Amino acid sequence: MTEFVLPLPATASVAVAGSSDRFAVRRIYCVGRNYAAHAREFGNDERDPPFFFTKPADAVVDSGTAIPYPPLTANLHHEIELVAAIGKAGFRIPRDKALDHVWGYGVGIDLTRRDLQDEAKKAARPWDWSKAFDRSAPCGPLVQAQESGHPQKGRIWLAVNGKVRQDADLAELIWPISDIVSICSEAMELEPGDLIFTGTPAGVGAVGPGDTITGGVDGIGTIAVTIGQPK
Repeated sequence: MTEFVLPLPATASVAVAGSSDRFAVRRIYCVGRNYAAHAREFGNDERDPPFFFTKPADAVVDSGTAIPYPPLTANLHHEIELVAAIGKAGFRIPRDKALDHVWGYGVGIDLTRRDLQDEAKKAARPWDWSKAFDRSAPCGPLVQAQESGHPQKGRIWLAVNGKVRQDADLAELIWPISDIVSICSEAMELEPGDLIFTGTPAGVGAVGPGDTITGGVDGIGTIAVTIGQPK
């Protein structure tokens, strides 16, 4: 039996809809600029191929969590996303086999320290500090693909304090789920427990202490988190 010099950290996990079981999280991959309107919103070309960034597994928190306003930012943004949960390992997965590797789906929010991201872009530096901070990946309960099917269309939305800010359809994804899974697997060997945040539609904006964020994806579920005071 292996002995460790320090106690093992808790396993990051996501709730499973209709079950007391949880989905252990291995890695979190995120897709940038996967809705044309959002790409244009930031002055980018929607014809560009998809690119990825990552968050640590323990950035994930459940729906219903109160998230302290993070340090080092004065411009925290919300980004609603459909999340694909990988249940079968694969490397260089063909597009026509990609959905076989998806265990289920959830609704996530990619929280972003936008001011730090803007600074990183200007300096041609990595985005890590703007994207991969504590509690930056809230995710609602996962629903198994055998129950939901593999969504290709349906409303995706987000509201702040009841006012809708993001409102689009999954059919507007530039790169659909099968493409995203396949393309991601060209660079990394996907394993059970990986989450892929598939991109956000237009309408991202700032949130502050006291704000309640709600969102959802038709046929998949909803999410709600509150932004608290800084620690």
